[in-house]
Amino acid sequence: MEKKAKKRVITNVKNLTMQQLELVKAKYPSGYWDFIKKFEKPNGDFFYYFTIDDEDASYLVKVDVKIDNKSKDDDDKDFYGEEEDIVPGADNLAEQQDESSFDEYDED
Repeated sequence: MEKKAKKRVITNVKNLTMQQLELVKAKYPSGYWDFIKKFEKPNGDFFYYFTIDDEDASYLVKVDVKIDNKSKDDDDKDFYGEEEDIVPGADNLAEQQDESSFDEYDED
């Protein structure tokens, strides 16, 4: 008896039927996030996906993933503020305070 090849289908997670959602729950009971893979097209485009199977088909299910394109330098600017926001001489003030705190103690 000849084995029938499964149909291959690409779909989006938003377009899954209730039956397909049940397959997702059965295959990934703790969620599919750790099983997402990246697919790169020949033109350089890419998308993220996970797979599910039923008796008739194998599904490659596309998932929308937001990618953080912010550079590390931008993160530092947000945290520390812009250069004009920095108080001039604040570093010197902290150094002077550290040195004067030692004067309070007597040496044995």
